[in-house]
Amino acid sequence: MDASVYTIGVTLAISSGIINNLGTVLQKKVVNDKSDEDSKLMKYLIKSPLWIIGLLMQLVIGSLFFMLAQLYIGPALISGFMAAGLIVLAIGSVYIVGESLKKVEIIGILLMILGITFLGFSELSIDIVNTNLMDLAFVANVVVFTVVFFLIAIICEIIAKKDKRLFGILLAISSGCMFALSNFWISPLMSVFAKVFEETASWGELIWFISAAIILPLVNLIGIARIQTAFTKGQASNLIPIQQVPIQISPIIVYFFVFLLAAPSIISTIYMFVGIILIILSSFSLGRRQTQMDEIK
Repeated sequence: MDASVYTIGVTLAISSGIINNLGTVLQKKVVNDKSDEDSKLMKYLIKSPLWIIGLLMQLVIGSLFFMLAQLYIGPALISGFMAAGLIVLAIGSVYIVGESLKKVEIIGILLMILGITFLGFSELSIDIVNTNLMDLAFVANVVVFTVVFFLIAIICEIIAKKDKRLFGILLAISSGCMFALSNFWISPLMSVFAKVFEETASWGELIWFISAAIILPLVNLIGIARIQTAFTKGQASNLIPIQQVPIQISPIIVYFFVFLLAAPSIISTIYMFVGIILIILSSFSLGRRQTQMDEIK
């Protein structure tokens, strides 16, 4: 790969991570400033210019950089470089939102960054453009993947209503499942986008386009709503890394069980498992701290 092209892709991916997490910090600040006398949460949030700016940073600017980065370096490396945004999240949570970071939380964030980086360098790239979207086995795998992640999100919400100690953690995981689906469904959308607007798409490709156009707004809206609600019970610096667990592990599931691809090398497999282990360790350290905070509340 040409060095200049690679540099542009890395810059776009890092910028996307920074913009996304800075947007999260702004949203969390608005949630924290909400008083008990204010109206319902989402109605209150959509009236806040600062919250809208944070949302646009995520959905518009961050998403644009994310999609452009895919064109330059592909999807495998993007998550690793976007992890740089967690540093902005940690610093912003302290200096903008006014949260405090304990040693265990700092270690958890560092483990998450390191784990995502290992996953990013596992070289598990997927050529979605040359994938046969009409293959029935592939379609079946996509349906199963989508349904399973929806079910996980629903189960998390059911348990969250019964166990208030885990409320913030479970809603963060639910939100992460929705964004994991969003990250996947962007790929087939981009694959058929040009054909649809050039009016050269087949009926099957048109169905893919319509499905993605319905699912993407739905999962993004649900994901945003769930993480905003989770913010009312915990720190952004804790909940966002926990939210990242399904987001970062889902590409592994997509690679091996949806596309049925083999790892390009042994070292790639090692990177993958080390990354997953680090992410799980991070989620345990951050989740334990979050549970303690919820118990105090």
